[in-house]
Amino acid sequence: MQVNEETVLCGASAYERKYYFNPDFDSLPQAVKEELRIMCVLFVEEIGGILTLQYDEEGNLLFRTEAKDADGFYDEIGAGLRIKQLRKEKEELLEALETFYRVFAQA
Repeated sequence: MQVNEETVLCGASAYERKYYFNPDFDSLPQAVKEELRIMCVLFVEEIGGILTLQYDEEGNLLFRTEAKDADGFYDEIGAGLRIKQLRKEKEELLEALETFYRVFAQA
């Protein structure tokens, strides 16, 4: 697996109504992949726009959101609040994903 400055783990788009999971991480357990899918899809259904979970150079998992300029339905404040809530609710999962990345992907 090639590690760039930032490596996308997964993401979802309210515009295309699609979910993406990076096949480089197929070795993750199916239950983890399903939890990520549900988390991303529910986020864009509620907030709108595009959500990606990506690793930075140090292996930290980052939440990135964006919206089209003309998107009046995207809730920027809600996005920040929802990410904060997800970081708290899914703390154990997110820490395990960071550890997985640092051990297996950066090796």
